[in-house]
Amino acid sequence: MSKKKAQVLPAYNNSEFLNSAGARELRILSEFIEPKLRFSKNKIVDTIVFFGSARIKSEKEAKAKLRELKKSEKKTSKKYIEELAQAERMVVMSRYYEDAVELSRRLTEWSMQLSEDEKRFIVCSGGGPGIMEAANKGARIAGGDSIGLNISIPFEQFGNKYLRPESSFEFHYFFMRKFWFVYLAKALIVFPGGFGTLDEFMEVITLMQTEKIKKNMKVIIYDEKFWKQIINFDNLIEFGTVSKKDMKLFDFCNSIDEVFTKVTGHFTKYYLNGTSGK
Repeated sequence: MSKKKAQVLPAYNNSEFLNSAGARELRILSEFIEPKLRFSKNKIVDTIVFFGSARIKSEKEAKAKLRELKKSEKKTSKKYIEELAQAERMVVMSRYYEDAVELSRRLTEWSMQLSEDEKRFIVCSGGGPGIMEAANKGARIAGGDSIGLNISIPFEQFGNKYLRPESSFEFHYFFMRKFWFVYLAKALIVFPGGFGTLDEFMEVITLMQTEKIKKNMKVIIYDEKFWKQIINFDNLIEFGTVSKKDMKLFDFCNSIDEVFTKVTGHFTKYYLNGTSGK
């Protein structure tokens, strides 16, 4: 009686192999090739990237959380006092969410009026909640498309509801996600955020400082007061760890009107009307 021959899968269809340490290079490469093909298919030329905290909530959500807490019967406990203070801070911080929505809406409406065959200056976020969600929401309100470059992590990150499946990407490798943030970006707007936002901002500024990024990319730091409390830029200069000219790598802006004017003016100067900032 003949034995049944064991099925041998081709390497490209062998999930055990593809998920092994030996195939890591293939997984990395796939996170370069698959997005590249989709961007090309959808005629995405360049982007406006929004960075910012995943923890900042909309004004509606933040106020609802505060109202809920105030109904608690444990109003004298230390934990309650701490949670109440945090909820009150979240209401204050929610203005950044609303500003991101409005800025994204205005930039999307502006880009949709351009007489280009390709999709220019598409809003792009990290695809998750907080400021990322706000950016995608603003584009949706404007009736335009936007991009979400999501990342697989144990907490906080999940694809937000304002993204279409064809415009949503899922990454395992942070460095490949960062590559796509930077490669297509013609402007980058940094809203208040935590470790992730600081990491993204500092990496981009370092690439610009060392001239690894050579294109004319406008970098905006939103809310000078907030960021100068987080980073002491003056001390960096005083101690000689950065130079004064490095501060010209980015602009501080304190209103969405100011950001809108600087970003659209930058695009008009370097990328429209027959000019090229590449």
